[in-house]
Amino acid sequence: MAKKRSIAKLSLAMTGAFEAELLLSLMLREWKHPLADDRDFQQCLLESAAEILQASVRGEALFEDLAPQHVNLVAAIYLAESTSLASDISILADERESCIAWLAAIHRSLPSCYCDPDLLL
Repeated sequence: MAKKRSIAKLSLAMTGAFEAELLLSLMLREWKHPLADDRDFQQCLLESAAEILQASVRGEALFEDLAPQHVNLVAAIYLAESTSLASDISILADERESCIAWLAAIHRSLPSCYCDPDLLL
């Protein structure tokens, strides 16, 4: 019997596809991220999300309530942006507030992306 690939592995494989760029672009625009139109920002955010997924595939626990194998692309994007906000002191206050609002909107709108998928059955 073939071993089922983890959500993290499947999501990581998707990061190089056009659909990942499309999903990220739609997430940024729909929930009004202040840098939604910045292509360089989008590319960096997607690359950071891919790094988070790589760490998850290696078994690193990055979320309190989400096992590494269950980390998905949306959760990785969320963590990438929240980590960037926490570490980048050059972000202006207004932009920071808008980014925090974006993170809250993503988490509130897509709560199933941050929990064990077995709990959703």
